[in-house]
Amino acid sequence: MKKKIRIMKRLIGKKMIVMLLAAAVLCATVLCGCASDGKSRGDAARADGEKEITVAVNSETGTLDPAGSIALTYLSYSVTALDELLTYDENGEIEYRAAESFEVNEDSTVWTFHLREDALWSDGTPVTAEDFLNTIRRALDPASGSGYAVYLFPIKNAEAIYNKEADMDTLGVTAPDDYTLVFYLEESCVYFLDLLRLPVYTPSCAKYADSVSSGWDKDPATSLSNGPFLLKEYVPDQYFVLEKNDYYWNKDEVHLDRIIYRFFDDTQAMASAYETGEVDVAVSLSSAVMELYEGKEDLMVTDQIATRYIYFNLNVEPFDDVKVREAFNLAIDREELCQIIGADTEPTYNLVAKYMVNKTTGERFVDEAGQPFEENVERAQELLAEAGYPDGEGFPVLTYSYPSLEMDSDTAQVIKEQLKENLNIDIELKAQELQANYSSRYAGDFDLCRMNWTADFADPYTYLSMLLSNSTYNCSGICDEEYDALVESSSREQDPEVRFSLLHQAEQRAVGEQFYIIPLYAMKSVNLVNPQITGLRQIPASGALEYRYADISQG
Repeated sequence: MKKKIRIMKRLIGKKMIVMLLAAAVLCATVLCGCASDGKSRGDAARADGEKEITVAVNSETGTLDPAGSIALTYLSYSVTALDELLTYDENGEIEYRAAESFEVNEDSTVWTFHLREDALWSDGTPVTAEDFLNTIRRALDPASGSGYAVYLFPIKNAEAIYNKEADMDTLGVTAPDDYTLVFYLEESCVYFLDLLRLPVYTPSCAKYADSVSSGWDKDPATSLSNGPFLLKEYVPDQYFVLEKNDYYWNKDEVHLDRIIYRFFDDTQAMASAYETGEVDVAVSLSSAVMELYEGKEDLMVTDQIATRYIYFNLNVEPFDDVKVREAFNLAIDREELCQIIGADTEPTYNLVAKYMVNKTTGERFVDEAGQPFEENVERAQELLAEAGYPDGEGFPVLTYSYPSLEMDSDTAQVIKEQLKENLNIDIELKAQELQANYSSRYAGDFDLCRMNWTADFADPYTYLSMLLSNSTYNCSGICDEEYDALVESSSREQDPEVRFSLLHQAEQRAVGEQFYIIPLYAMKSVNLVNPQITGLRQIPASGALEYRYADISQG
């Protein structure tokens, strides 16, 4: 009964959020009437005839350097400003971008890419193989802080170079000429083409991109683009502007003149800015928006290939005890959590994203194996007692660190309540600015830490690789030889059925036996999009919106 009352209180609170958001939107509409630059809600184009859209995104985080510390801001920028070698379209077909063709040897250890000779940087100079090498070499310096460096490790000697055990001149990447790039791998890697959309495989102009700390990446004079748009202006904590790149090899297919990304601290402000016409697209909004805009053509709800979960720090007692980690997992009621958090969430018990599809079978990966574990409060209490903390007695007060975003704050409160009610454990809550949360997690400065991972490529390896002992994203001290062996064996396996069986075994060990994480929920992305905008695509790997070939209808 107590639980039902608490859920009802939370749901009533969500209704109040809808009402407050509706009131804020109405107030903003009355006060502002229309947006700047001659645009209004019904007119996405500028008064001067240029095609421009403004996109609301979460607060500024990270660098724009593909070899640096990557977060949300880079992901917004790169999807329209940078061309990778190649990618996959929504039908699973290869879409060539910076490369125009490739060859691979019989055992898939030597990959040769032929670059477009008509590809130019936004200053009109050629994009060459050396620019790709520039990013790779810089990312393999730990001082760059690239979490994606681990995805270079399939390359011969890359891991040894990262660990200062080999010299850079031994790296298995060569440029026989300006327009040929050859990768020599340590061993067969069946998902290598999927990796090519990652930042560390993206070029950075060797003329300017010297280090992650020099500031070249946010200076329009030095932050060159090889994609459809170029960086025109960057104002920290406010916005950045991308303009059409007239040197882009495929410029005739680019219809927008300008994209402005505006930073917002909270989703309510983003939704209000959308309603007043200050922005044309607002992404990753509160679930309250689903109810407010139900039935309206502005509302676009998409599957996120993402998992929200919690990292244990295994270097902090008692999280070095698997019984404690299992108790935490079994004591959390994810159905209740999602009822409270919002309709855009769905319980998950996996690390691999709930909506990720096995490209071989067409089925969701997580549906092809049993659920890693089941919640059981009584068993959780027994495990905690076996670990030496009967009814929570003597359990230290530890801290849960999380970004001070609405969804994460609500989640933290529910987790705190459930652990208190079900295990008689008190945890302290530590809300942090988003960038501070990233930094403390990466430094291992946490007890429990919120983690969210949106797939970088359409393969379960993008998730399972993060728990490898040598992973640059392994922030919690996991060192499991059996797990490492399963994941590494899957990378070499050519038979898709055998390979996915190994990946399922690896996830079961990590999530259902050793309980290295606390999976919480999968998410849908609640977006508002001006109906005049056409040609939007979804990136198959992540589910995020892509604007590079968007247009504005004149009707």
